[in-house]
Amino acid sequence: MVRDHGFHPVRIKRIVQETADTRTYVLDAPFPYRAGQFLTVRACGALRSYSMSSSPETDDELMTTVKRVPGGLVSNWMHEHLAPGDVIETTAPAGVFCLRESDVPLVAYCGGSGITPVLSLVKTALATTSRRVRVLSANRDADSIIFGSALTELAERHPDRFEIRHHLDDQGGFITDRQVREFAGVDLDADFYLCGPAPFMDLAERALLVHGVDAGQIFAERFAPAADETPNGPGNAGAAEKEGTVSIVLTGKRRSVPRHSGETLLESARRAGLMPPFSCESGNCGTCIAQVTEGEAKMRVNNALDDDEVAEGWVLTCQGEPVTPDITVVYED
Repeated sequence: MVRDHGFHPVRIKRIVQETADTRTYVLDAPFPYRAGQFLTVRACGALRSYSMSSSPETDDELMTTVKRVPGGLVSNWMHEHLAPGDVIETTAPAGVFCLRESDVPLVAYCGGSGITPVLSLVKTALATTSRRVRVLSANRDADSIIFGSALTELAERHPDRFEIRHHLDDQGGFITDRQVREFAGVDLDADFYLCGPAPFMDLAERALLVHGVDAGQIFAERFAPAADETPNGPGNAGAAEKEGTVSIVLTGKRRSVPRHSGETLLESARRAGLMPPFSCESGNCGTCIAQVTEGEAKMRVNNALDDDEVAEGWVLTCQGEPVTPDITVVYED
């Protein structure tokens, strides 16, 4: 087993109300983790991934922060029903939206609750490195700023190394590409971290690339699944068959289906009548991990597996497409 993908009972120690629609859950969970990682919660028959706002280098307790999403199944349940002392089911922390060993500046662009993993990164960078850290945080209005006091405290404690700039949509409209470039300034060698709504991150990434930032210096955390990649969605049911067979092994059951053009391994498994694990369907959480034992697959996106795991044949099935006619994929028991 490459990593712990099981679910564990975790007790909630206390709950902090950050804003009207955002809460931090302080967990009695002795998991080792890295700044910027997340854990996956199983509730209401669904799986959802939430980033840690704590830092293993500066905080004694593990904290995950959850913003209530309009119509959101799990976030609304957590806000309305959970109380200190309650127990939830979570995976161990995972994810690769982490700091890399470097002395270059760290520049982050956050939209709304996208500040959550960035706060974890900022606290760790300031505590363990000499890097300069700058964050542009965009929010709807002043009342929706998450971790406002914590960010102000960090700026006061590290005036020569940390800058936090708040952008409020109700005063200045939405962030523009010009503002993204201006905030980046001359720090073209920095590591850039993006987290927030997809349109916000897409704009920031495009602006940085135009500004001359190398794509390898941009790190994005995305949790929004594609609209057509839901369990009951259309998938690729009408896709053309290609030569070859996709074989899936799950809980001792082996099923094989003809290979379809453009279909992921997860979609093939569903077409075979299996119900494999999944969560984000964006290549971020690692919940859908399986091992290729025959053939080869290529991942569209990989923000969860490290190079050693990929070399051992592990693949994110929500992102993996076969590149050989025949392929066999085995899920962990």
